[in-house]
Amino acid sequence: MASFITGSTGYLGAHVAAGLLEGHNASLNLLVRAKDRGQAELKLWRAMQLHLDFPRFCERLYSNIRIFLGDITQPRFGLSTADYDHLVKSTDDVLHCAASLSRKSEKTCLNVNLRGTLEVVQLARCVSADHGLRRFSHVSTVAVAGIRNNEVVREEEAIDWDRSDYDPYARTKKFCEHMIRELLPDTPLTIFRPSIVLGDSRHAETTQFDMVQAFVFLARLPLLALRPEDRLDIVPVDFVADSIVTLHQKDNPLCDTYHLSSGVNSQTCREITNALCAAQRKLRPFYVPLLLRPFNAAVNMLASRRGTSIGHLASLLKVFLPYLVWNTVFDNRRVVAETGRTPARFTDYCYPLYNFSVQNHFTFPYREWPVAAEKGA
Repeated sequence: MASFITGSTGYLGAHVAAGLLEGHNASLNLLVRAKDRGQAELKLWRAMQLHLDFPRFCERLYSNIRIFLGDITQPRFGLSTADYDHLVKSTDDVLHCAASLSRKSEKTCLNVNLRGTLEVVQLARCVSADHGLRRFSHVSTVAVAGIRNNEVVREEEAIDWDRSDYDPYARTKKFCEHMIRELLPDTPLTIFRPSIVLGDSRHAETTQFDMVQAFVFLARLPLLALRPEDRLDIVPVDFVADSIVTLHQKDNPLCDTYHLSSGVNSQTCREITNALCAAQRKLRPFYVPLLLRPFNAAVNMLASRRGTSIGHLASLLKVFLPYLVWNTVFDNRRVVAETGRTPARFTDYCYPLYNFSVQNHFTFPYREWPVAAEKGA
């Protein structure tokens, strides 16, 4: 029997899949959108390069992983009847990581987040009816809490249907949580809500640069339109992935919902900029909160310049800024108490992340599939 994982070729999903493989020797059923087996293997190899060398990857690929070529938005993932039946009968638990993080496209979020999650729920119901489902875990987001200001939010307080949402991503993820609870009432559920996932505390390398690029831009400004004492709930991906793997594998987690965040230990804007400036031996920026409104207006105007580098950067800032000015953190005492782990402080690893990203021009130096390697050997 195997764990069915969606989103395994994504940043967080690859961390989760690698954690299950290396930490638990798990068998995995992976849904990969690709035209054929070869392309799927290449996508997995690119996703796993942060975690495994090529020989170890091949060993895991051919002993622990079964690839299902499908699309999360298609009925039964677009699989043949035989493949779907095999997926049902070989699945023991479900870990749904796939999502569209688009903050602008309602259509994309509805299609991937809602339709996709519904297809995963339908699979879970088939598995439950066939032989029982051990657990259904869903990766959500703290953004389901909607627009906040100067708060510490606990898990049970996050969902408020009368509160406005920031964007289509937050809105659809909130409804995904609701849909899962309604359609899987008798299935053991675990909902994970990461905060701002930025970098890995163990090493500088990353394959996810959108938020990093916005962070680097802001870190270079001599003036910041932010309040220096506002807290930023930034959490490293290794803490998030390890928490997901640990709690998903437990027979009886203590709770059904966890904030994977830095909580009340979240650092302030001033602490983060001071650490970066000290590492670079440069002057600290001046904070001018009164400039926030004109800065926002400039970002919104520039974000409309599609197809340009400045437009791309502005669109990233448009996504990032709301989470920098709400001064809201998410209580993480549940996950810390149950796993015995606390997330590393962003200032402990932000400069290596900054340096790696800048030196590599916000790209990861992927290694290609070795020509001499014989797949399937």
